[in-house]
Amino acid sequence: MGEGVLSLWILGAVLVLVAIRRVGPRSFAIWQVMGAGALAVLLTGQISPTDALRAVNADVMLFLFGMFVLGEALCSSGLMSRLSLVMCGGAKNVGQLVGILLFSMGLFSALLMNDTVAIIGTPLVLFLARRCSIPSKPLLLALAFSVTIGSVASPIGNPQNLLIALASEGNPFVTFFRYLNLPTLICLGLAWLILRFLNPGLFDRPLCTPSPEPVKDPALARLCFASLGLVLALVSLKIVLFFARRNADFPLSAIALAGCLPILLFSPRRGSILKELDWATLAFFAAMFVLMAAAWESAPFQVLAGQARSRLDSVFEILAAGILVSQVVSNVPFVALSLPLLKGFGVKAAMALAAGSTLAGNLFILGAASNVIIIQNAEKRGQTLTFWEFARAGIPLTAACAGVYGVFLAVL
Repeated sequence: MGEGVLSLWILGAVLVLVAIRRVGPRSFAIWQVMGAGALAVLLTGQISPTDALRAVNADVMLFLFGMFVLGEALCSSGLMSRLSLVMCGGAKNVGQLVGILLFSMGLFSALLMNDTVAIIGTPLVLFLARRCSIPSKPLLLALAFSVTIGSVASPIGNPQNLLIALASEGNPFVTFFRYLNLPTLICLGLAWLILRFLNPGLFDRPLCTPSPEPVKDPALARLCFASLGLVLALVSLKIVLFFARRNADFPLSAIALAGCLPILLFSPRRGSILKELDWATLAFFAAMFVLMAAAWESAPFQVLAGQARSRLDSVFEILAAGILVSQVVSNVPFVALSLPLLKGFGVKAAMALAAGSTLAGNLFILGAASNVIIIQNAEKRGQTLTFWEFARAGIPLTAACAGVYGVFLAVL
């Protein structure tokens, strides 16, 4: 077999299995499929063990670890639920409640990563639906759309943005805010309008939101406040250093690691928090880096990459490619493969890649891991969203948001 062709066959098999996740009666988790692909390229000599270790991006792995610790602690302490219920307490009708959920969960996803908010937010919105006697599906859709759209505007909002931020020059917080903040706010508003249109009469229904419940673990909640304060302080410092034109700087991973330190150092529940951590996602990323490195270095892929590079010459094409290809490849592997292609294309291309690959999550359920997390958690509690229920709102929302981001990126 030609040089590097086997690694492409392995990559193709992995992408197919990620899409179907089943062979006969046996189903596979995404991390298992990606792990098998990484092991296959190692065992067949498509990448050496040394190159495989070099391929794993330590900054990404450390950042994800730190944010997962903080997210798990917020969930375990009950602080996230209390904060969200406090914010929702002023809602007088369903429309106001959905609006508060969209913008608050969008903000949280920009700070804490969308998968973390999906895990924490699902039981919260189902609790609100039950206590307020309203259908759960509009709230689940609001949660799914908010964590996807809200994460677009932040370099730490989702894993694919983190990959783009680490590969880009300059301060990623300033860049993402400048190019993606305003269109993100507009798109959150569009999500509210589409959900209102699809649920006639519901948004005007009056309601009385429940009182916040006590925090389950006050000591852990205090540590979470300290951790959140550290994260916000370091994000602010990174922005200030950029405008001060100082040579001093620090990696994004330092923000997440500093944020989880109070919890790991001082909480007696550190063991249970580490046990409940999303280790499967960390394994997925480590394996993905190895498999994508083997595929990228193959001679056939370099030829294909050169052809694709010559065709991606506008923000609209990059946006469209991100939205559509991510339905098949999944957004994180798509971004990992696309970044080398767009090297030297400029900041607008990088922002279009971030917006398109993230908006892919609003088109169909399988477009983002956060959607799957929400539905799996909802089904454990007796609720769900069907493919069509999601797509009926997701297709027009994705089209409208793509137009908003495309126009903003084209004129800036």
